[in-house]
Amino acid sequence: MSSILSRRTALQAAGAVAVGSMVSGVAGTAQAAAAENGSMDDIVVIHPALPQVPVNNSFTVKVRPLGGTWQRLGVYLAKLALIDAVTGSNPVQNSSWASFDFSGTVEVEVTYNPGGAEKFRIRPDSYGIKPEVLGNTARFTLDRPRNVVVQVDDKIFDCLHLFANPIEQDVPAEGDKHVMYFGPGLHTPTDGVLKVPSNTTVYLAPGAVLVAHVNIEGVENSRVIGRGVIYNSKWGAMFVRKCENVTIDGITILNPRYENIRVAECQNLTIKNLRAFSREGWGDGIQLYCSENVTIDGCFLRTSDDCIALYTHRWDFYGDTRNITVKNCSLWADVAHPINMAVHGNPDPAAHEMLENLNFENIDILDHREPQVNAQGCIAINAADGNLVRDVRFDDIRVEDFRWGQLVHMRVINNPKWNKASGRGIENVYVKDLSYNGRNADVSIIAGTDAEHTVKDVTFENLRVNGRVIADSGGKPRWYLASDGVPMFVNEHVQNLRFLTTEEAAAL
Repeated sequence: MSSILSRRTALQAAGAVAVGSMVSGVAGTAQAAAAENGSMDDIVVIHPALPQVPVNNSFTVKVRPLGGTWQRLGVYLAKLALIDAVTGSNPVQNSSWASFDFSGTVEVEVTYNPGGAEKFRIRPDSYGIKPEVLGNTARFTLDRPRNVVVQVDDKIFDCLHLFANPIEQDVPAEGDKHVMYFGPGLHTPTDGVLKVPSNTTVYLAPGAVLVAHVNIEGVENSRVIGRGVIYNSKWGAMFVRKCENVTIDGITILNPRYENIRVAECQNLTIKNLRAFSREGWGDGIQLYCSENVTIDGCFLRTSDDCIALYTHRWDFYGDTRNITVKNCSLWADVAHPINMAVHGNPDPAAHEMLENLNFENIDILDHREPQVNAQGCIAINAADGNLVRDVRFDDIRVEDFRWGQLVHMRVINNPKWNKASGRGIENVYVKDLSYNGRNADVSIIAGTDAEHTVKDVTFENLRVNGRVIADSGGKPRWYLASDGVPMFVNEHVQNLRFLTTEEAAAL
């Protein structure tokens, strides 16, 4: 008897079910799915249906292990924002999302049900995924976990967000006294709040829908993990404050009233493989206040305010923000900035704060739309309220053409709309391998306030705009500034701004 048939018989005898509506993502079930398809390398795990989460019928999505049997995914509604720049109205925009787990290589088939499709685009463009297209259907393969957007004829909202996860490992046991286990189904705490204690794992199984605001305060060594969904939170979806050693991994957030995750006064926090959508006002993706040693890794954020926002003091939060790493993420800001920092701080001269050692690596910025000029910038550093921003590095940031805004907005400011005082300055910013391909970017801005509130020591290495390297040394009339090639406005309170090629940087 073959090893595959032996494994299949054993799993079926133990009651394992091949991929279907009851799959929970545990290792044994994944093995059963692989056995049914004749391979132990290419595995697909389909999630149970999400109760009371509206479906969207624009797309039919099927997946299969390479050469295996097609299986259909549930496709759900994501509500998104489109601010009218004249009236300020924000009518709901409907979009689609789906999710599954896999290992090895998987084939994906996406059909646009309204018909009339002329082209398909798989984003981020940096992945280089070119689908095979037949009429209203596109097929492509994935050989690793990825968060992708399937666009038909460049439709911004009527598109598919497809989240292809790694297969879950070490799933917590239901009944463990240190586990708050939410299995497939709808979960609604009576007061709409789930409070998480220390030394606890909150597990949202595939198919779990938690209608709650998740509150994690004064906690250490806790996790919120799984493949389930936090849905329709009455406030922000998650609030993490004065915590240490907290991990958030694998969940999806839909339709919170405010931000998806707010973090304040925390240390040693990890947010991984988060997928989050918002459409209401102040719907930031991840806000960090006064926190240290935070890693944000492998997230997809499509939001109705800043995707990533780093601050110091606001409300009753106090302290510096430092040692932050954001990497391997895709950011889509339907409103405001994909990356924003330093707007909020402590204006009291005796209690000024700083943001330092901030690192952004391997990021795709898919969109940016913001009519307000002083709130623009795919990458925005707005030092205000006494903040000093220093030691910031951006490395391998790929910006696709966006709808409305600027590539870079870096200023020392005092905006009465948000601030009570100017920031102290911005210093030592290194931007390596930033690329922008598109036609919609307005003029970028780098500006200090005066001789005491400056932007200094900013270096762009291998900045590419539509394939052209922007450098002080050449590729322009000698009387032009390199910044004109972005284009970028730079005022007289900016010191030691450099545009270098890769070779020039290596020679320093």
